[in-house]
This record gives sequence, C-alpha cells and structure tokens, in this order.
Amino acid sequence: MTIDDQLRAALTQLAGVDRLLVALDFDGVVSPIVERAEDARPLPATAAAVVRLAALPETWTAYVSGRALASLLNVASPDDRTLLIGSHGAEVRLGAEEHPVALDPDQRDALADLHRTFTEVSTQAPGTWVEEKPAGRVLHTRQADRDGAAAAVAAARRQLTGRGDIFLKDGKEVLEGSVVHATKGEGLAFLRQVTEAEAVLFAGDDVTDEDGFRALEAGDVGIKVGPGETAAGFRVESPQDVAEVVGLLAELRADLGAQRRPDTDGAST
Repeated sequence: MTIDDQLRAALTQLAGVDRLLVALDFDGVVSPIVERAEDARPLPATAAAVVRLAALPETWTAYVSGRALASLLNVASPDDRTLLIGSHGAEVRLGAEEHPVALDPDQRDALADLHRTFTEVSTQAPGTWVEEKPAGRVLHTRQADRDGAAAAVAAARRQLTGRGDIFLKDGKEVLEGSVVHATKGEGLAFLRQVTEAEAVLFAGDDVTDEDGFRALEAGDVGIKVGPGETAAGFRVESPQDVAEVVGLLAELRADLGAQRRPDTDGAST
C-alpha cells in the first residue's frame, strides 16, 4: 500500500497533538479475519507498532472489540499499557484493572432467554454456532451456507425483535444479542475521557464500528478497513494496510518527540 497524501497529512497532524489515543478494532483490523475466532492473532507489524506507540509520552493505545474481554486478552496478548474495551463497551480493562460486567436478576433472565433462542436456532442450522459472552451471545454464521445463515438470523430475529431487554446487532456474518446496551462509540468516549486525549485515531472494519466513527470529533481520524458504507473519513483495504498506517504514525510521533526534546546544551533540536 502507498499511503495517499491526504491520509499522510492527517497522520502527520495527529502525530503532533499533545495527548493522543490510538484505538483499533481487533478482528479484521489488527488481525485478518479467520474461520475460527480463537485462531485470530495480531499481525506482527501492527502489534510492534502498537507497542512503540504505547511507549511514547502522552500516547495511549487501545483495542476496542466486540469480543468478550477474556477472548480479546487470549488472542491479542496485549501488554498492560494497552487499554481494552470488550463486548462493544460493556467490559473494560485499564492497565491491569478489569471492570467486569455485573448483571441484575432481570438481565440474567434475559440472557437465559437469549441463550435458549440462539441455541435452538443454531441446532437447526448446520455450520452455525453460538459464542457466549458475559452479557450476551453471538450467533456465528460464517461456516454455514448463505441460505442457511440468512434463515438462522431471520429466525432468531423473529423471536427476539421487540424485546426491550435484549439488544441485537448485525455484524460480519454474525448476529449479536446483548442484555447490556453498549456501543463502541460509548467505549471510545469513555477512553477519551479517562486518557484526556486531545485527538483520537480509530480504525474498524465492521458495521458495529460505525458507532465508533460517528463518535469521533473534529481533529480525529477514522479509518474504515475494507468495503462498505462508512462515516469514517479514510479507507484502507486490509489489515496489512493498517499495519503500515500505524507504523507510520508511530514513526512520525517518535520523530516529533525527538525534535521536542532538549539537546545536551538545553536548546531544542
């Protein structure tokens, strides 16, 4: 990939802010999409760039994912400096401090209904399976034939649409239900608040990432990975392109930081 002039200019401006947050969706952005969710791993170049950024002054990195926090920790293997948003914002890890989901009795009852519905639908749809999360369930359809996948999603929606205690989200070959209303936009807003970031870079590839793009403010940079309508200001084609973008941002910010540091005589270099 050759980073175009507009994106390069936006990254250069971003690199110069006092306090920077770099937030990335994981699947399809940091890691290529894989058949089995547990097999996903970060591209080495992206993981290395995230580590470089996290080591820079007044710079925070984060993974903002729909995955459950435990799953994200398992596949991403982040260090403690990288902030984590799991389950679309319902779970948070700040440093070594985790904030798990706490469900009330009504939410636990709704989760049991959600689990039962998704499980019953999945047993009738070969190639589908149900992922368990602390506050929700995900009906995965990637390994099913297209007609069967569409029928499974439609059946689940028929049974759950209209319930005010279960929130449904469409994703790439998944239908996700949650008993906690949380979005990546809310997760990004929370991270912006706790880091007091002056500007944010957010990269995502899925429909659910659009909540994150819509939460961005003037001076932020949103990057859509892959095809589809988007509110992001920029687009790249693949996770490999994300590695190049994040690597360039790390290089630019490190260079600007070096220029700001005083030399041995106390003068700026």
